[in-house]
Amino acid sequence: MIAKLLIASALVAITVIIHAAGIGMALSHSLRVTDRLEARFWPITWLLIRIAWLLTLFHLCEIAVWALFFWWQKCLPDVESSFYFSGVTYATLGYGDVLLPKEWRLFGPLEALIGSLMCGLSVAFFFGVLAKQFLKRLDIKEL
Repeated sequence: MIAKLLIASALVAITVIIHAAGIGMALSHSLRVTDRLEARFWPITWLLIRIAWLLTLFHLCEIAVWALFFWWQKCLPDVESSFYFSGVTYATLGYGDVLLPKEWRLFGPLEALIGSLMCGLSVAFFFGVLAKQFLKRLDIKEL
């Protein structure tokens, strides 16, 4: 039981590290771009598209970490099933057509919880970029 708690903690830590590094990279990029970005439709739209793709890529990497772990531990029959289960669980869809074995079943809710937290962090980041553009458009320098 303690070994599984340590493994779960490591998976959570890896997920957060990937997301924090990715958000940091995206933040650095968006700060450079938004300082010289015109407050017009296409430049802002293009920036948001790039950020959405970056965030999606980070989430896919995090899903891959969980999926490869499930496959490595032979929790699921093949890599495709592992990625499918991990994606459905991370996104909290919870179809229930693929399940973990009893000894690993607590990892499902944990992945769903961390997926929800990382998606929330992505939404907050996306909102921050939009807020910066909105404030820039109103010529507000400080709150």
